[in-house]
Amino acid sequence: MMVRRATIFTAGAAGAMALLPLVAPPYYAGLMIPFFGYAIALLGFNLLFGYAGQLSFGHAMFLGFGAYGAAIMSGVLAVKSFEFVLLTVMVASAVIALPIGILCVRYVGIFFGMLTLAFGMLFHSFLFKFYHVTGGDSGMPVPRMNILGLEFAQYNKIEFLAGPFYYYCLGLLMIAGLVMWRIVNSPFGLHLRAIRDNARKAEYLGVHAHRFRLAAFVISAVFGAAGGAILGFRIGLADPELVYWTQSGQLVFMAVLGGFSHFLGPIIGALTFTLLQDQLQSLTEYWRFVLGAILALVVIGFPEGIAGLAHDLRRRDARTAA
Repeated sequence: MMVRRATIFTAGAAGAMALLPLVAPPYYAGLMIPFFGYAIALLGFNLLFGYAGQLSFGHAMFLGFGAYGAAIMSGVLAVKSFEFVLLTVMVASAVIALPIGILCVRYVGIFFGMLTLAFGMLFHSFLFKFYHVTGGDSGMPVPRMNILGLEFAQYNKIEFLAGPFYYYCLGLLMIAGLVMWRIVNSPFGLHLRAIRDNARKAEYLGVHAHRFRLAAFVISAVFGAAGGAILGFRIGLADPELVYWTQSGQLVFMAVLGGFSHFLGPIIGALTFTLLQDQLQSLTEYWRFVLGAILALVVIGFPEGIAGLAHDLRRRDARTAA
C-alpha cells in the first residue's frame, strides 16, 4: 500500500512538473533547473547518508567534478553533446572517488565526515590556486551544448532552459530516481541498512562493511557529478564556490529538511530549499538566518523532515478513518 501511494504521488508530482512551463512564467521553470541538479545529487548523497549512515561534509566536491568536467569537455575540448559530457564526468567521478573512498570509508562518524571535508577543501584550494588551469575565482565557462543531438538554435538561453532543457532534466531526474529506487531496494541496499544499524553484527553475518560503504561512496559521487554538470550547464560557469564547504552543508540541509529517512525526502528537501531560498532572498538580506532557524525548528519538532511529517499525518488520518 505504501509503495502504491508513493508511486501515485510520484506520478502526480511528475505530471505537475511537466505542466509547470505551460502555466508559469519562464522564470519559475528556469528556477527548477538547480532543483533538478541538486535532487539528482541528493539521491546519491542520501544513499551514503540515509542508507549507509555515513555523513559527508565534503560532498560538494563531486558537484565540482561534474561542473568542471563539463567546462573542460565543452569549453576546452569543444565537445557539443551533453549526453557524452554527462557520461564522461560520471565515469571520471567514479574513478576519482574510488581512491578517496578507500581512504575515507575506513572511518565512521565524525572522522569520516571530517576526512571528506578535508578532501573537499583540498579540491577547493586547487581550483583557486591553479588559476591558469581552472580560472581561479573567475571559474571556467560552460558553453551551451546540444541535447539529444539537437541544437535548439531557435531558442535563446532563457527559453532553452525553461523549455527543452527543463524537460530534459525532468527526464534525467526520473531516470535517476528509478535507478536509485532499484539500488536501495536491492540486496545491496538491504546490506547498507544492516551496516548502518549495526555494522559489527552485519560483519559477523559475512557482510563486508568497507566494501559496501565504498560502493555507496562511489555511487554517490556519480550522482553528484551528474547534478554538478546540470548546475554548471544552467549557469554557464563552473564556479569554485560550488565546491566550498558551505555547499556541502547545503546538501545536508536539504536532506534533513526533506527527511533523509525517506526515499523521496531529499528530493522534497531540494524543492523546498530552492523555493524558500528564492522567496527569502527577495524579502530580506538575512535569508540565511531565516533558513537556519527553519532547519533548527525542523530538527527539534520534526526530526524526520517534511516527508516524515506527511507520513505521520497520513497514518493519523488512516487511524481516524478506521
